[in-house]
Amino acid sequence: MTSTPHQQITTNLLTTKSLPVSPTWLTTFLTSTSTSRTIPLSALTQTALFRILTSDIRDSLSTSNPSTLLPVDIFDPTIQERRLNGPIPLQVLDIEDIGTSLWSQVEAIERVERGEAIRGREIVRTVNVGEDSEAAAAENNSNQNAGGGGGDSNGPHRLILQDAAGTRAVGLEFAKVNGIGLGKLAIGAKVVVRDVTVARGLVMLTPESCVVLGGKIEGLDVQWREGRKERLLGRINGGV
Repeated sequence: MTSTPHQQITTNLLTTKSLPVSPTWLTTFLTSTSTSRTIPLSALTQTALFRILTSDIRDSLSTSNPSTLLPVDIFDPTIQERRLNGPIPLQVLDIEDIGTSLWSQVEAIERVERGEAIRGREIVRTVNVGEDSEAAAAENNSNQNAGGGGGDSNGPHRLILQDAAGTRAVGLEFAKVNGIGLGKLAIGAKVVVRDVTVARGLVMLTPESCVVLGGKIEGLDVQWREGRKERLLGRINGGV
């Protein structure tokens, strides 16, 4: 018996990306794609993946399988250590470079605001003389968007993560994970953790336990970037 596009997309995204797609969300997606019957299944699957990576997973992913969700008591500090088999898809709500001082991060943001960058020990303008103003503005905006107005980061990083049921957890980059960084990871980006250790409420992220799928929730990302400098200054002034 031939499987339907709904079944094939569901199976593909689960086996290749560890994303348990919500049947309701997928039905709505296929219905809204009026030309879905003429689009190759591979292209339709890629479109569905793109939509999921730019969506809120509380809407687009299924919560029917407990193994794809965080424990509701994930923050419990009395549990010294436990391992979550997963795979568990999560979305990023916040990222912080805990390896760089708060003031250094503010200075990095302000350099981007002034159109400057660091080259060795020298501060240089990132807009070249005679460069087309519109192209220069686009480049500066691209740089600011990539790093929350502060360029790349060395880490380690601390992340606020959320599963499809809305449960949140703090993730700590225990070892460098490819794709995690202020200049790489947008707010709303999706990651998948499996066989991950949780130590006293902290999800220990390593290259073996965490894969970055990418993506972004535009509204959340813009709001986070625009408020980042103010949040950093507030922590500096408040001593938090």
